[in-house]
Amino acid sequence: MAIYLDHNATTPMRPQAIAAMVEAMRFVGNASSVHGFGRAARARVDRARRQVAGLIGGEAANVIFTSGGTEANNLALRGGGRARVLVSAIEHDSVLSPIDSAKRIPVDARGIVDLAALERLLAMSREPAIVAVMLANNETGVIQPVAEVVRIARAHGALVACDAVQAAGKIAVDMAALGVDYLSLSAHKLGGPQGVGALVLRDGAPLCAVQTGGGQERGRRGGTENVAGVVGFGVAAEIAGHELGAFARLAELRDRVQAALQGARVLGADAPRLPNTLNVAMPGVPAQTQIMALDLAGIAISAGSACSSGKVKFSPVLHAMGVAEADAGSALRISFGWNSTEQDATRMIAAWMDVYRRLASPSPRMRGEGRGEGELGVAQGGRAPLDAAPHPNPLPAGGEREQQAA
Repeated sequence: MAIYLDHNATTPMRPQAIAAMVEAMRFVGNASSVHGFGRAARARVDRARRQVAGLIGGEAANVIFTSGGTEANNLALRGGGRARVLVSAIEHDSVLSPIDSAKRIPVDARGIVDLAALERLLAMSREPAIVAVMLANNETGVIQPVAEVVRIARAHGALVACDAVQAAGKIAVDMAALGVDYLSLSAHKLGGPQGVGALVLRDGAPLCAVQTGGGQERGRRGGTENVAGVVGFGVAAEIAGHELGAFARLAELRDRVQAALQGARVLGADAPRLPNTLNVAMPGVPAQTQIMALDLAGIAISAGSACSSGKVKFSPVLHAMGVAEADAGSALRISFGWNSTEQDATRMIAAWMDVYRRLASPSPRMRGEGRGEGELGVAQGGRAPLDAAPHPNPLPAGGEREQQAA
């Protein structure tokens, strides 16, 4: 049975969220219609709005439903009304890409935003700015000092947008305590459906609609609400909030795997991290090679963000941290989720160590002859190589396999 350890890319939907969506799809009604059917749809959306707000300590009236975290980030940066934009160097592409003129805030070797550099950048101009710093990084899991970012930004009259997509539902998030003006969320990172997210505003935070149309979401985001998706988002958010304690215990699985991977370099280990996330390099073995070998062994993981059309590329996050290209090119992200088990960790360790023994130790010549440390050739009674094992979810060979995997 395949083991799924790519929860930071997307996590399985909560059964309760699926059931709520199925029920919502049985009913007709546009949430903008004034008749009884429309009012019933509106009631479902408004309930979900309260559930999402409850997860992060926000106000329900300030929850704007979007198509996902990417749209929420774009809406904050483009709708905030500030031409001067500063973004941390480790942000998701949906924050790095919308504003071409955005200035990058560096991070230190741990992956934590450089607060002194932020102070200097803000002091360079009196033009009102908006600062974007994520709450937790999607690749390393490193948690950022957002409240301190807000304190510095406020002293310079700047607004703050926070991408909390990876953090919400994994650690406690209190929007009021953070003090941010905009907070971005995505349903599929916490057990809800894909294609639904939210931007949550601080009371009084300026915002102009970027996507206009029928005036939905109080004129702040045009487009008919995805009622069933929103309902699923709300249910998943409520459950995730109730189970934060259980999620915190995933740190035990993460630390167990981290301690068992011989020869590995752990990236971001010296900083506070999400309890479920481990970024680890197998020096000398490209990430794509590892991913394919582990996939054939029935372990699904990734090499950083999954929002790049299925491509494995050098990580801008690790580059910003000053990680050597050789290590960055061999780094994988292991991310546990709400349904992960001890057995998942055990199989991950065994599979990773098998790949390590075959591909990273001791020498290319000996590996080619099947004389690697701890390994026997197949003809000598040893195990078959991973690429000879049947895949739990077989795909066609060659380019078609790559297209389907993307």
